[in-house]
Amino acid sequence: MMVEELYLDYMRRFQRSCCIEHLNLLLWEIIAYFCYKSNRLNLNFVDLTNRTYNCGKYDLPYIKCPNLVNPDYLALYSEMSNYHKTDRTFVCFYQYDVKFDNMKGIFEAIYYNDVNLLEKYKERFKNVRYAIAPDYSEIGDIPRIENVYRLFKSRIVALWLWLECNVIVIPNITYASENYFDVMLDGMEDTEVVAFGVKGSMKEQLDRELLQKAIKHTVDNLKQLKKIVVYSVLLNDEKVLEIFEYASNKGIEIVIPNNILKERNIINKEAKTNGQD
Repeated sequence: MMVEELYLDYMRRFQRSCCIEHLNLLLWEIIAYFCYKSNRLNLNFVDLTNRTYNCGKYDLPYIKCPNLVNPDYLALYSEMSNYHKTDRTFVCFYQYDVKFDNMKGIFEAIYYNDVNLLEKYKERFKNVRYAIAPDYSEIGDIPRIENVYRLFKSRIVALWLWLECNVIVIPNITYASENYFDVMLDGMEDTEVVAFGVKGSMKEQLDRELLQKAIKHTVDNLKQLKKIVVYSVLLNDEKVLEIFEYASNKGIEIVIPNNILKERNIINKEAKTNGQD
């Protein structure tokens, strides 16, 4: 039965009934119908998107994060032992995608409504207070639809973490090239905080220039933006702050938390300095 037919049938039956119990039964029938259809059509993510709204050309889910706290440590997804390292630790996904995006990944668990797997993820993120939306890699030489789909996946997982696990989630800025600037911010219009991962964007001049263009585009278009959280493994934060100079000159706070790779780099540098390598 099509949605329009279901609605007309509901209205005909409602007009014949003045009993509130009967009305409630009819409403539950409609809810059950849509749950049934969602499961049959692998539309389980709709339960999340129905609690927000879609934005832009590709109907990306709306997401925002208030400016509540400064992260002081970023724990990688695979580092469960560091999820609670400090009171202001944020879980992030700045790793190879295979670590979190596979047949047993979070998005797949949501998409196929794998109840047992979702329970395992809820246990994994139990008592986690903060996170950065997943960083599904975007590549310049693959079809555009795949890169946009990866944006969508990140939003769905971010919504699940927020709505199902009560995690405050910072939207993550990702792009494959300037050609994606027109879509990367859709649905983030009201966010006060965003995150950038710059681990792979600091070595080559072209990558740094693209990053600076993305920063400028983000700052110019997100009118509520107050803070940018940066994942960096460089020992010298000054180099990172130079890249984000446009944002800081506009009054945006730049926060560069510690992380395990940065700590290792510091230890390795100190070892070399002391002749222990």
